[in-house]
Amino acid sequence: MKEKMNALKVEIEEKLGSVTTKKEVIDLKNNYLSKKGPISELSGMMRELSNEEKREFGKSLNELKTEVNRLIQEKLTYYEEEELNKKLASEQIDITLPATKIPVGAPNILEHIVEEVEEVFMSMGYDVVDGPEVEEDKYNFELLNIPKGHPARDAQDTFYIEDENILLRSQTSPVQARTMLAAGGNKPIRMICPGKTYRRDADDATHSHQFMQIEGLLVDKNISLSDLKGTFDVIAKKLFGEDIETRFRPSYYQFTEPSVETDISCFACKGHGCSLCKNTGWITVSGAGMVHPNVLKNCGYDPKEWTGFAFGFGAERLAMLKYGIHDIRTFYQTDLRESSVFDRKEV
Repeated sequence: MKEKMNALKVEIEEKLGSVTTKKEVIDLKNNYLSKKGPISELSGMMRELSNEEKREFGKSLNELKTEVNRLIQEKLTYYEEEELNKKLASEQIDITLPATKIPVGAPNILEHIVEEVEEVFMSMGYDVVDGPEVEEDKYNFELLNIPKGHPARDAQDTFYIEDENILLRSQTSPVQARTMLAAGGNKPIRMICPGKTYRRDADDATHSHQFMQIEGLLVDKNISLSDLKGTFDVIAKKLFGEDIETRFRPSYYQFTEPSVETDISCFACKGHGCSLCKNTGWITVSGAGMVHPNVLKNCGYDPKEWTGFAFGFGAERLAMLKYGIHDIRTFYQTDLRESSVFDRKEV
């Protein structure tokens, strides 16, 4: 039997020496190592041996299997490496060719405007504060000098969720009230609160039931309307250019006294008059004013000792002016050619 094993080993080595392809090696492996192959046939002869001969024969047979497997694997590795080298040689990469352009996402214009405003105010020492979108009537109206029955509640046309106490906030001003209450009435405040707001508006090119506000509040001692004007000058020039002029016009808001409309000189026509500014040379961008004494008092501040100013921008309005967008619904589309800041140029 040992002679048969040695002869089988020599036979396999000779055939391995004459193969020329990987397929021939695989075929040879299947022929000799399969269940019906010559090596398996040798295993069947063990039943004719004594126990002591079986141990010696079994050991020799295992050594033969191991050796044959090793020889075959070496040949397979050789041909696999040969195939790989040929493939690499035929598929060389030309690194001078232009790279494939991979489409990627881009910031939404609205998101970009909000971040731009945040950066300007943070550079002036303001905190960016967030608050709940599902709000209590107390914070959304009452603390802001808008008691029950006030006409301003009808103008806001609010989404109520539970009776008349829980609602979707119609402005981000509740965050200002919460911030003042948290400060305890004895600390200066500088904060802005960008976020979503909700009103019962019919969606069209200039209105949306959901929109973004960026409101701000400063409370300290000896604050005047001139401080508000200086702050507004800074933000206007940062957003629309250093040559922008600003002005205030008298207005009315229930939570500020006095109240003003804030205008900027038209950046499209440089104040000469065009369709963007309706031939006035000025564009209204926000409402603002000195914090009403009742609001200060409601939120724990003594209006005889503390004063402050508040302002509010519509983020969509800023973006529409800056990028020449004529439909507010553009901000909520998924077409990056319309809503991406990278595909838009400033007016």
